[in-house]
Amino acid sequence: MSLVANQIVCITGSSRGIGRACAIEFAKHGAHGLILHYYGDAETEADVQSLRGQLESSTLRIITVSGDIGDPATSTKIVDAGISAFGRIDVLVANAGICPFAEFLTMPHAIWEKTRQVNLDGSFYVVQAVANQMKTQIPQGGSIIGISSISALVGGELQCHYTPTKAGILSLMQSCAVALGKYGIRANAVLPGTIATDLNKEDLSDLTKREYMIKRTALKRLGAPDDIAGPVVFLASDLAKYVTGASLLVDGGLFVNLQ
Repeated sequence: MSLVANQIVCITGSSRGIGRACAIEFAKHGAHGLILHYYGDAETEADVQSLRGQLESSTLRIITVSGDIGDPATSTKIVDAGISAFGRIDVLVANAGICPFAEFLTMPHAIWEKTRQVNLDGSFYVVQAVANQMKTQIPQGGSIIGISSISALVGGELQCHYTPTKAGILSLMQSCAVALGKYGIRANAVLPGTIATDLNKEDLSDLTKREYMIKRTALKRLGAPDDIAGPVVFLASDLAKYVTGASLLVDGGLFVNLQ
């Protein structure tokens, strides 16, 4: 079933993890064009080009755009490249994020600044830039999905810098739903639970902690990136055409499992 047939989809932080899984899922469901943003170092460059080689076909064109998402110029660059290649952007997945685990009392302010710049500032910049383009696409509008986190709802000892940014993304999507609805633009948040990605690879290498997180999850397994990609494609599609301002918790039952 082609849920996003002929759609032009922009994904930030697409070289690995959830962003990469989303690109694969959008390709599977009929996207016509992908705008894949990545950070731009040698490792993410190699990853995004391998993804491009894997997915690009006669029916799917892919462009790649590098840059620090915490710099507003990167969002302008993303939109300009997308419009030059495709003439429009139908879907934005604001996914790029970092989580350098750190103790609160000794956390250097530079870690707080960088985490906020990438996660929250970067989301704001790209959502604003893409929404301004989508506004011109009336009556077509568009769909914006912000990748928040279960951490928007609960705390974490080593995440005092991270959880506020994810709560901010949730709030951003709620307010954007109100601000952009008149332009036919929907804005929703997806809140992943514990997903095994490079973001938390080191943290989950502690086998005791890993087993604890698995036990806490009702489905008794950690999430995988493609567990998030399906709900993202749903929110982008016409199956969710009356869904805006929503927050979709995709956590395998972690949040509700108190005992």
